[in-house]
Amino acid sequence: MAANSATLQQQLPPDVRVMNGVAALLLVGLALTILAYGANWLARRPVFAIRAVQVEGDVDRNSTATLRANALPRLSGTFLTMNLQQARQAFEGVPWVRKATVQRVWPARLKVKLEEHQPSAYWELKAEGADAQSDAAVERQLVNSFGEVFQANLGDVEDENLPTLSGPAGSAGHMLMLWKQLQPLTQTLSDSAERLDLSGRGSWRLKLEKGAEIELGRGSDAEVLARYQQFVLTLTQMTSRYQSELLAADLRHRDGYALRLRGVSTTTTPATGRGKNK
Repeated sequence: MAANSATLQQQLPPDVRVMNGVAALLLVGLALTILAYGANWLARRPVFAIRAVQVEGDVDRNSTATLRANALPRLSGTFLTMNLQQARQAFEGVPWVRKATVQRVWPARLKVKLEEHQPSAYWELKAEGADAQSDAAVERQLVNSFGEVFQANLGDVEDENLPTLSGPAGSAGHMLMLWKQLQPLTQTLSDSAERLDLSGRGSWRLKLEKGAEIELGRGSDAEVLARYQQFVLTLTQMTSRYQSELLAADLRHRDGYALRLRGVSTTTTPATGRGKNK
């Protein structure tokens, strides 16, 4: 019987066979469309609505109320239809959240793991064309432990000893890395690196917690650190000799550095540590 049917099919004119093939394809396509529409309709039924959201990870700065107010209104769809990428973005849009991972947990639950920003410094974006000594900065923000700038309520910062970094756009990570290398050297002076500025031309300037301001100059990180280390190693000799505290220093000189002590101005060469009143 099948052989006879195949023979009859071959005996049909070519255009009729083409029409029959097209009709069969259309029927298959229609059936698939109906199935897809039915599956989509079923997936959107309330029976598949999200019943609970389980939050894990860093939640020190975000309460349940904060997450409910900032993230949940941005979630859409049911357990089956929710776009997890959009859900992740909704949670990452919550203040202090750096990264979120969202997973479905059958039958009607979302599991969310949060990673919060850990503030390491304040950030001031240096206005274009401003030098390291300029106060022209905009939009005071925060820098996390990865060197990333983020926006959050500054009043929520609990650490009162965070340094301030001020530089051109995109330099926050580099500046945080250099500050972390300058800070241990500064602590040997029983002081702390309070503020680090970077001009658009690449000149560094450091302000200490006790008020002294130090011009570090330009160059690679290794060059800047070498100049500062030499300065730190010889500074105590100068302050002890003149029995005066440091007000400012300029390390941009080729063969030494210039000091301004309270009541006296001095230049010195690192090789000898000998100073001269000016």
